[in-house]
Amino acid sequence: MFSVQVGSTVRACMLTLRGALDHDSAVQLDEAADQVFAAGRHRLLVVDCAELEFCDSTGIGCLVRMYQYLAARGEVLRLAAVPASVARVLALTGLDQAIAVHATLHDAVRAGGARPAFRSDDGLSSLPRASER
Repeated sequence: MFSVQVGSTVRACMLTLRGALDHDSAVQLDEAADQVFAAGRHRLLVVDCAELEFCDSTGIGCLVRMYQYLAARGEVLRLAAVPASVARVLALTGLDQAIAVHATLHDAVRAGGARPAFRSDDGLSSLPRASER
C-alpha cells in the first residue's frame, strides 16, 4: 500500500512517501504534488523517502516532472532519507545529480542555497544540477 502525506514548516512543504511508488500508485504522488503546487506557498519542496520501499520508472518520472515544474519557477526539490534500493535507481538514472539528496529530512530542510546551479551537459534533458548535497 502506498500513501503520500502533505505537510509544511515555515521553510518548506513536505511530501512523506510510504510504500511502493510504482505504476499503480504514481497518480497519488502526482495529485499530492499538484495540490502543493496549487497552494504555491513555499519555494522548497522536500520529499521524505524514509519509508519508501520501492520506486520504479513511473515513480522516477513523477520526480522528474516535479523537479522540472519547480526548477522552471526558480523553486527547489530535495529528497531526504532515501533508502539504498531507491538511491541505486536514482544513481542509475543520474537523477541524484540533478536533485539534491540528503541523509535526513532535517538536513534537506536546513540545507543552504535556495536555487540550483544550471548545467546543460548532464545527460538528463538539460535538467539543472543541485548545487548542494
